[in-house]
Amino acid sequence: MFTGIIQAVGSLRTIERRGASAWLSVGCPFAKLELGESVAVDGVCLTVVRIVDGGFTADASVETLARTTLGERSMGAKVNLERALALGDRMGGHIVAGHVDGVGELVSRERVESAERVVFRAPREVLRYLAEKGSVAIDGVSLTVNAVIGDTFELILVPFTQGATTLAERRAGDRVNLEADVIARYVARALSWERDAPDRGAVGVAEDTRWRALLDGFGKGQ
Repeated sequence: MFTGIIQAVGSLRTIERRGASAWLSVGCPFAKLELGESVAVDGVCLTVVRIVDGGFTADASVETLARTTLGERSMGAKVNLERALALGDRMGGHIVAGHVDGVGELVSRERVESAERVVFRAPREVLRYLAEKGSVAIDGVSLTVNAVIGDTFELILVPFTQGATTLAERRAGDRVNLEADVIARYVARALSWERDAPDRGAVGVAEDTRWRALLDGFGKGQ
């Protein structure tokens, strides 16, 4: 689990294609990395499989390359990095799983005093979870949604975020990784289940009784 507070900007040293998957070498300044730990790379949760001088290597699966921008990045591209949240750390952003929901597109950016107003276009599967003053992770960066208009949403990038992440380098037409607030996903799932669940009576009394017994058992150590 992550918070969307970027800890460093690293780089993609090499991208070695292996069929539909890939082997990534990431340059980063993190000290004492451990094998098997999770690092969010542009918002994508990757597992450290090998520690090398000044960085680490990780596998990018078929699913990862299909659902994110990592497969589109060129060697040497800068990436946002965040290590997994440790118990007791401050939650400065919001709950970020590192599981990208879809790829969006930067539409426009406009200077507003020292900050910037940036507009992104989001795919339908992500847009349904976005709400005014809700949270979204863009390339792993935790940000607040200011408005949702049609298939786009806008937010403000303050100077600190511009200087501490790669978002200042993104231009109109660039594609970015989007992860919706995990709480919004579960709320949507709960609502859809209530709407689409089969009629309780059609399941049958025996089935209903079995599930109730299982649920009761959880509270009794069974």
